[in-house]
Amino acid sequence: MISLKIKKLAPNAQVPKRMTSHSAGYDLFSANKEKLICKVGESVIVPTGIAIHLPDGFEAQIRPRSGLAARNRVTVLNSPGTIDPDYRGEIKVILINHGKEDFVIEPHKRIAQMLIHKFEAIEFIETDVLESTQRNDGGFGHTDS
Repeated sequence: MISLKIKKLAPNAQVPKRMTSHSAGYDLFSANKEKLICKVGESVIVPTGIAIHLPDGFEAQIRPRSGLAARNRVTVLNSPGTIDPDYRGEIKVILINHGKEDFVIEPHKRIAQMLIHKFEAIEFIETDVLESTQRNDGGFGHTDS
């Protein structure tokens, strides 16, 4: 287990929470003071009221909640959103409404989930030749019959 520093930036901010002991994601809660409306076909930036200090080599991914997507057709627009380890500002979530009705975001609503992942720094080495594989440059649908 790693420790992660978190700072509440708003009085109604909530610490992300795992909803079961085996959940990979930590639910993020809205920290808006009043109701926000995400109109059909539009997006809205929702504050969480928190900032985090990720250790070097870790990122936070902001992903949709499956329940919101299934029931309301509301999802994270830039999914997954990435929080880099050197970012110290407020985490905000861009929600988009693909549903047929306006979506109301009450204060303290679970709006997304955050997963923490380790990543490696990569050095790119330019070359004129790449090793051959069975697939080679077969792209979209290359295995379809």
